[in-house]
Amino acid sequence: MDTETEICPLCERPLGRRRERHHLVPRLKGGRETVTIHPICHRKIHALFSEAELARSYASIAALRVHPEIVRFTDWLAGKPADFHAATRTARTRRR
Repeated sequence: MDTETEICPLCERPLGRRRERHHLVPRLKGGRETVTIHPICHRKIHALFSEAELARSYASIAALRVHPEIVRFTDWLAGKPADFHAATRTARTRRR
């Protein structure tokens, strides 16, 4: 598929040259299914959620997309170029 037509399922912007695979259920928790997303989106997911939280409550794009912090992030990211990247702040404390 052409890079112009592939869409990041998290932020719904076109994918650029830089891409990463996100395991919907972390590999440490037995996950195998992956989705292709922007590196900035991938880093935001892992900055917000522990592996256990991803496996338990956020094992789908639909579940991730309705979390208030992800909504705020995707609203901020809207309209930015496909290969846009910025440093991702990590959570000060994350539950395991």
